[in-house]
Amino acid sequence: MSWGERLAELGIELPSVPAPVAAYVPAVRSGSQVYTSGQVPFVEGKLQATGKVGAEVSPEEAKRYARTAALNALAAVDALVGLESIVRIVKIVGFVASAEGFTGQPAVINGASELFGEIFGDAGAHARSAVGVAELPLGAPVEVELIVEVS
Repeated sequence: MSWGERLAELGIELPSVPAPVAAYVPAVRSGSQVYTSGQVPFVEGKLQATGKVGAEVSPEEAKRYARTAALNALAAVDALVGLESIVRIVKIVGFVASAEGFTGQPAVINGASELFGEIFGDAGAHARSAVGVAELPLGAPVEVELIVEVS
């Protein structure tokens, strides 16, 4: 089964790649790897939420936003090299705008990790960092970036 067929089976449609908000490109290929810029939870050009997780944004909401950000990152990979060239997800880096004392960053970034497991199975198993930060661009609650191996 192709990755595109797997997405269809799961009822997942890749979004359009969000336009960069500064001087960068959504993804760059270097050899057999694609590195994405950090993606926030944009849907149709609109940021889905602002605020810090553990205060204005619940951990459960943030997990959904991490999934959305991960889909945006996957769309950037698809736009650059095509979904079917993906061999495996190598690494996810997730940033969580965290209220003071919030330590649930790993559970929030599971929104991205679980998505790639659903889509890619064993090829979706990856290394990961989940980092709490004071602020993210545009006030986003989460940001996700990927390193993907491609053929």
